[in-house]
Amino acid sequence: MSADTYLIALGSNMRVPGLGLPREVVRTAFSALGDIGDVLGVSPIIASAPIGPSQRTYANAAAVIECELAPLALLDAIQNIEREFGRSHRGQRWRARPLDLDIILWSGGIWASDRLSIPHPRMRERRFVLGPAAAIAPTWRDPLSGLFLSQLNARLTRPLALSR
Repeated sequence: MSADTYLIALGSNMRVPGLGLPREVVRTAFSALGDIGDVLGVSPIIASAPIGPSQRTYANAAAVIECELAPLALLDAIQNIEREFGRSHRGQRWRARPLDLDIILWSGGIWASDRLSIPHPRMRERRFVLGPAAAIAPTWRDPLSGLFLSQLNARLTRPLALSR
C-alpha cells in the first residue's frame, strides 16, 4: 500500500486538564497526528470566532500528514485522537469541543461515503480552515473547483467593493 497525503484542520475551544488552553491543545494534537503518520507541515495557530451558540473563541490550525491509511481508516484514527482529548460526538452539535479534527483534502482527490466527504463540504466558506490551510499548502487544489487553496482563501478574505 502506498502513502497518501492529507490536509487536516484542527480546532479547540476548551481547556483540557493536563494540556492547558486551546492553543496548547492544538499544539499537542499536532504531536498526536504524528502517531498516525508523518507530519509534513503545520500552520500557525489562529484565533477565530465560534460558529453557532458557543461563546468561546477557537484556536484553529492545519496540518499536512502522510500516512498509509485510507480515508475511512484515517477518519477512525482521528476520531480516536479526539476521544483521547475528551471529545464526545454525542449531544448538541455546536457545543464546546476539546478537540475537533477534520479531513479537508486528500491526495487521492474526491471521497464520498455516508461518514465522510472529501473535500470537506464547508471548507470553501470557512476562513478558520482556509487561512491555516493556505499557509501550509497554498498550491493544493480543491478537486471540485480546481482552485488553489491560496485562491479560495483570497476569495473569502478579500474586501468587498463598496457599491456606489
